[in-house]
Amino acid sequence: MRIQELADTARALVADHKGLLAMDESNGTCNKRFAKQCIPQTEEARRAYRELIVTTPHLGECISGVILYDETIRQSKKDGSPFIEVIREAGIIPGIKVDIGAKDLAGHPGEKITEGLDGLRDRLKAYFAMGARFAKWRAVIALGDCLPTQACIETNAHALARYAALCQEAGLVPIVEPEVLMAGDHTMEQCRATTEQVLLNVFEQLHLQGVVLEGLILKPNMILPGLTCPQQDAVEEVADATVRCLLHAVPAAVPGIAFLSGGQSAKLASARLNAMNSRSNARAAPLPWALAFSYARAIQQPALEIWRGRQSNVVAAQRALHHRAQCNVAARRGAYREAMESM
Repeated sequence: MRIQELADTARALVADHKGLLAMDESNGTCNKRFAKQCIPQTEEARRAYRELIVTTPHLGECISGVILYDETIRQSKKDGSPFIEVIREAGIIPGIKVDIGAKDLAGHPGEKITEGLDGLRDRLKAYFAMGARFAKWRAVIALGDCLPTQACIETNAHALARYAALCQEAGLVPIVEPEVLMAGDHTMEQCRATTEQVLLNVFEQLHLQGVVLEGLILKPNMILPGLTCPQQDAVEEVADATVRCLLHAVPAAVPGIAFLSGGQSAKLASARLNAMNSRSNARAAPLPWALAFSYARAIQQPALEIWRGRQSNVVAAQRALHHRAQCNVAARRGAYREAMESM
């Protein structure tokens, strides 16, 4: 295991106030988003959209790493230049999603287990040879009446830990993503309690599997009320609850925490990250890990809505993408302001 290389890559992914751009949507998910914008659901349209993203000018000034999908890592620009070379030339680290999706957990209605461990060792070797230097695996935890069960939490934590160990064996930094979903009417306190329980189980399993904490990145949800909860807590309350939860459950050896957006609006995702970092900057003692971002729709959506599959809209869409990335860099500094949205 290349422990120093893993640690160096993990630190690079959260360095210089940058963050991750998740562009690892499956073909099915990408097609659904295209359909809402009346964009053809074809491989060429997906390729063209991904070219728009990876060729955005100055993207490397804001983005440290991009998470790719299996189709994407094999694609090229229209002129034949492989995406992975374009990404590296921009000073961005390529990564790859390696799970194959959340499936029904047998015997536990309403709960999911993420699959993809079979054959993972060989797939990781192949992705490393292609140029990927980190990977991502997402587990989803539903919150509701009598959910989640301990069986669901432990099964997903074990899978995340086995994935992480295999990644490090292959020289890839694992992005460990246990997501407590926003869907539902649960309170922020219910989200906090469940998220803390999930994270404690995940780190117990990571320890049992011998995963080096200095060579991974955690990608958790923020502590949020459910989307249909009558009480939607203020940005500052979300920030404080999230940081308290992480201090209780995440070891100091972890170099960085890159939040998922999880269906938040682009502005709220930036504002909440900003509140965490601005309040952290005012703390007497600094937090042990960097607080960064690993957003998909919260960076991409404005650009997608502008592009709509039209070549004439590429430049405007790239400006919107870069602007959202800049907003999140500012949020990492604790310097994001709502006025930036009209700039």
